[in-house]
Amino acid sequence: MTFKEAVEGTPEIATCLQTGLKALGGNSKKITMKHTSLCEGSVDIDTCVSKLYPSSNRWDYCFSYNGEVFFVEVHSAITSEVSTVLNKLTWLKKWLRDSAPELDNLKAQSRAPFYWVQSSGFSILPQSKQFRSAVQAGIKPISKLVL
Repeated sequence: MTFKEAVEGTPEIATCLQTGLKALGGNSKKITMKHTSLCEGSVDIDTCVSKLYPSSNRWDYCFSYNGEVFFVEVHSAITSEVSTVLNKLTWLKKWLRDSAPELDNLKAQSRAPFYWVQSSGFSILPQSKQFRSAVQAGIKPISKLVL
């Protein structure tokens, strides 16, 4: 199944597919791809499902690169926001399981599928319990995703 087929087969985001990284808008500069022609499209998950889950901590984006789907949250990397990002990751995993199983089946296998890309600087104390929680969840913030 292709990324396009998986998106179109997911009713909640079926009309939200964008070419390249267009769905990320200005945040697309936070992603660098060695071969941009291998990008098969992107979806702004947060915007697409906001009316269905208005009070949830929704994940931002997904995109396909070289046949694998990556999920990116662009968010402040400060100690007080770690729990918010972890809640977003929990929401995403449940949403993939319950509402987007085809997309879930395409998530990246060659490397981690979930990324927290910091919106600005990094201000999480490395010795804090919040930092340890993020690391344990496999979602430590990075300044840029390079594929």
